[in-house]
Amino acid sequence: MRTKAARSRLLLLALIIMLSGCETATRFVFSPGKELSASFETPAFQYQDVWFEAFDKTRLHGWWIPGDPSAPLVLFFHGNAANISHRVPNLEYLHQLGLNLFIFDYRGFGKSEGVPLREEDLYQDARGALRWLQNNSWKPEQLIYFGRSMGATVALQMALERPPGGVVLECSFTSLPDIAIRTNPLSFGLMGRWLIKDRFDNEKKIPSLQVPLLLLHGREDKIVPYTMSEKLFSLAREPKTFQLIEGAGHSDCYLVGGELYRNAWVDFINDTARQGVVESQYPEKAAERATRPAKQPTS
Repeated sequence: MRTKAARSRLLLLALIIMLSGCETATRFVFSPGKELSASFETPAFQYQDVWFEAFDKTRLHGWWIPGDPSAPLVLFFHGNAANISHRVPNLEYLHQLGLNLFIFDYRGFGKSEGVPLREEDLYQDARGALRWLQNNSWKPEQLIYFGRSMGATVALQMALERPPGGVVLECSFTSLPDIAIRTNPLSFGLMGRWLIKDRFDNEKKIPSLQVPLLLLHGREDKIVPYTMSEKLFSLAREPKTFQLIEGAGHSDCYLVGGELYRNAWVDFINDTARQGVVESQYPEKAAERATRPAKQPTS
């Protein structure tokens, strides 16, 4: 009887989703983190609250964190089930490298308004962030797009639309169906395969990427297997680098990776600079550049 009741509930849920349409089904993919983490109260960096509009006018919130004036700017696309306040440790790490940083919350995450319903919503938000940076005199070749987990999809899409100096993807997956069938094969087989039209298809997109690429992944990642990054690496064009972090999981590559993780970042940025992609020669003569005034953005 319990099995029959459970089957009935599952079929009812499937019917509700079917009647609601594909966008509602995709909505269940998102887990907007609204609650702020206590870590944002005492970060080891100074930040400016920024409010800007997505391309469809949704009001979004982000942080501008100045670093070395001649270093690149890292546009940080965070993952699901969190908001920018949960990424303070990552930001502190990158800030110590002297990088300029801009991070924002997608609609419905953190302080940002709106509700995420489909993949395209995240791209609308990212385009708004890029427009804000452009309005504050940042050129594409001065930017490094950094995408973690779900954010890797956003970083990759933006790199195809507006190529930056380079792209760093951490714990990235091949596609949403690949993740769904791995985590819940029964539900995906019954409903997801037909109802969720948004694919977050990094595997399809990455062969078209035409800027330097760095892939990072923890070998012990239990959410996204590192073999997915290996697959993306095999499909990407040169120049490309893949760094597997032994002992790291889904969210602690920067902690576990030590010098290996740090050197992957520094080498990548220096390589793109030598190739004439990123304008600055980071981190050479950083002490001299530190005396120059930082760019002051406008909200």
